[in-house]
Amino acid sequence: MVKTTVYLDERDAAALRRMAAESGRSQADIIREAIGRTTRELGPRRLRSAAAGHGAGAPVARDADEIVRAELGRSTR
Repeated sequence: MVKTTVYLDERDAAALRRMAAESGRSQADIIREAIGRTTRELGPRRLRSAAAGHGAGAPVARDADEIVRAELGRSTR
């Protein structure tokens, strides 16, 4: 796990304390559950840049070194 700090306004902090006391769970456990539920709703990550570039549609893997040299304007070695 990774430790982090979250700032809550007084109303949310009081509600979180109440939820923890009523459920017998820790505040951290309630927060982790809520974040997990929210992030699962997002679904898998999509690459927004896919197909955003311009090109002829030819494969570039075999010409990668030449492409990088041309873009950077210098040798890659």
